[in-house]
Amino acid sequence: MTPEIKTATLQPIRNTFANIERRFGDKPASRYQEATYDLQGETNFHYRPLWQPQYELNDKNRTQIKMNDWYDLKDPRQFYYGTYVQQRAKHQEATETNYSFFEKRGLAEHLSEEVKASLLTYLIPLRHVEHTANLNNMYGCAFGYGTAIAQALLYNAMDRLGNAQYLSRIGLLLDGNSAESLATAKQEWLKNPVWQPMRALCEEMTTVQDWFEVFVAQDLIVDTLVFNLFYEQLDKKLGLMGGRDVALLTEFMQVWTKDSSRWLDSVLKTVASESEENRALLEVWVKHWRAKTLEALKPVVTAMLDNSDALSLADALLEERLTKIGINR
Repeated sequence: MTPEIKTATLQPIRNTFANIERRFGDKPASRYQEATYDLQGETNFHYRPLWQPQYELNDKNRTQIKMNDWYDLKDPRQFYYGTYVQQRAKHQEATETNYSFFEKRGLAEHLSEEVKASLLTYLIPLRHVEHTANLNNMYGCAFGYGTAIAQALLYNAMDRLGNAQYLSRIGLLLDGNSAESLATAKQEWLKNPVWQPMRALCEEMTTVQDWFEVFVAQDLIVDTLVFNLFYEQLDKKLGLMGGRDVALLTEFMQVWTKDSSRWLDSVLKTVASESEENRALLEVWVKHWRAKTLEALKPVVTAMLDNSDALSLADALLEERLTKIGINR
């Protein structure tokens, strides 16, 4: 007896959801599209927020930026929850390998006291800057308009907690998991005069009401300058001091900032090209926060790096980025 196997092709009744069909036509949609577009509620809210009755729960007027369609601010990485988690799991797997190698080989024991002091004074306190970045991106997620930008800000906020945790683990590798290094680094952040302007800047950013201005200040200005100064220029200095192995522990941040920059630059290019009013407003915000951030970083960078041109080099990198985005002309 020969079994007969038949196959049948099932045709879906619909290609996608109605809201996606209205945007992109009656055709199969990507998972990113179905997990992103038109998900945010726009009508039939039950009440206005008691603490801000002038706004709806989801309100375009929470920022001065104006967009014809806020869903134009799509993520070129096409991150929705599933793809985001998968991508970060791959990054974490590689990073855990680096940390395990560093610990297994006892590489912390080969670091000079000078290198360890630099890490405690300058690198590990950055976890407090990352915590500020988490708050600022969560603020954008809470009050931003449209799922496209809101979910990307949420993922960025979670990444900042990850960055802070890895900075904390560097300290634990140095002190044998006693957490003494974290207490020392916290006191540097709270008491060391070179950090106080930066600490004040972090606090000031959390008081700004316009969520898109906070986004520009944190993710464009502060991050561009900080990541160049601390993860590139300081990394080179540590290498010359015999601390090349530290690069194993900060590789995640290097990879992360390249990944995040793709999304950030794409969003800002779209906003700047939407209208001259948007571009002019971005230019005003950039000028304001650029000056504040450079001034706040000056004491810590002067103490941290031997190169008197360090801040100028980071600022030149920021200028190049602003030109590519289309904010500066």
